[in-house]
Parts: sequence; C-alpha cells; structure tokens
Amino acid sequence: MPSYPNVLAVVLAAGQGTRMKSDLPKVLVPALGRPMVDWVLDAIDAAGIPRSVVVIGYEADLVRQALAARKNVSFALQAEQLGTGHAVMMCRDQLAEHDGPVLVVAGDSPLLQISSLVSLLELFEKERPACILGTQRREDPAGLGRIVRDEHGAFLGIVEEKDATEAQRKITEVNMSTYVFDCQAMLGALDGLSNDNRQQEYYITDCPGILKAAGCDVRALPALQPCEALSVNTVEDLAAVETEMKRLGYAI
Repeated sequence: MPSYPNVLAVVLAAGQGTRMKSDLPKVLVPALGRPMVDWVLDAIDAAGIPRSVVVIGYEADLVRQALAARKNVSFALQAEQLGTGHAVMMCRDQLAEHDGPVLVVAGDSPLLQISSLVSLLELFEKERPACILGTQRREDPAGLGRIVRDEHGAFLGIVEEKDATEAQRKITEVNMSTYVFDCQAMLGALDGLSNDNRQQEYYITDCPGILKAAGCDVRALPALQPCEALSVNTVEDLAAVETEMKRLGYAI
C-alpha cells in the first residue's frame, strides 16, 4: 500500500448542485447508496494520504455530520461560494502549518482512482515541481480546458474552450481539476488570483499559469483514467456514473 505521510488533501465540497433535483449538498447525493464525497475520501485514504481538509458551504452542518466518523478529516467553511480558488483560500489555517505537497480534488468525483493519485504523487516526490496538473487525453474534449504545451512538450498553460483558437480546440489533452501543489508555491499563487472575469470568482485553474509566469516548474501528467471523465452535474450524469461504478466492481 502506498504511503504519503507528508501530503495534505483539500476536497472541494461546498456546492449546492442545483441540477441534481435534491436539497442535499451535491457531495452528499448518493452514488451506489453512499455520499459521493465518501468515495472520494476512500480513494484519498487508499492512496496513503493521512489528512484531508473538506471545504464545506451549502448546508455545511449536514456535511460535517455525514463525515463525523472520519477522524482524519477537518473542515474549512466557504460561507460565500466565490470560486474554486476562493475555496482553497478558506483552508489557509490548515495550510499555514503544512510543509509538503497539497492534493486538490473535487468532492463530487466518486470515480476518482487511487492509481491516478499515486501517479501524480510519485512524480511530485521525484521531481518536486511547484505544481502538477492531472490531465486526460480525450477523443471528445468539447467543453473542457485544453492543455497547451511547447514544442518540447513542456506545459505552457490551460486555455478554456471559449478562449481557444481553432488549432487549440483540436488539442485532446484536457484539464481535470486534479492538482498536486507545493504548499508554499500554491499559497503564493492564491495571493495572485484575480476575480476579473464574467463570474467575478477566483479559480484554482489560474494558479498553474501564475506559477508558470513566475518561472516555476509546472507539469501536466495525463494520468487520469477514462472513467474519471464522468462528472456529476445532473441526475442523468449520476446514473451514468453509477453504471460505470458497477461495471468496475465498486462494492455497494
């Protein structure tokens, strides 16, 4: 079994999930009878990561209660949902005392794979970059941020589809909102985030570009499995995820 005692996981779990036709916080909507966030935390535990901070917001007390039995979980409150970068900012107290890598994942990704996390953490331990993005190559990358690389294959940045050129839209490697950061580098990048965008939110997606622009080593590793492309935003998405979980032999 892998072991990464110096890694802290941050799990983004503050959202409501308005399209899920449920009053529950999105991460508590059941997948195969268990809250989605339970599957995420199981994968983190199985990857040998000893501590997780769960960022809560909508119906925060319900999430606290649902995860109360997990002794290696603490919570950070995002009272106002102002974006994924803002969510990580709410973990500053826990991050301030942490000297090591930080894994950032979404709490509504029940198909998060242990092998993907281990691949990212192994590369981080070996190379010690400022950031590694977990990416995926997809036949249909529509709607997702493309990973732009230089002629040598080095990471240059993430381009969102709406901002992509025709050539960039043909890129099949996409960002999957799974990151490993050097903690101090991440804190510096969070300080540089801007909410100068249509939603007036702070996005963790911008942190790799901030680090790259500062001359830091940023990597993109296409380690995520095809099943991890299945995101849950609607009831129909959840049905597809549950079908895949059954196919992969997840225990109910």
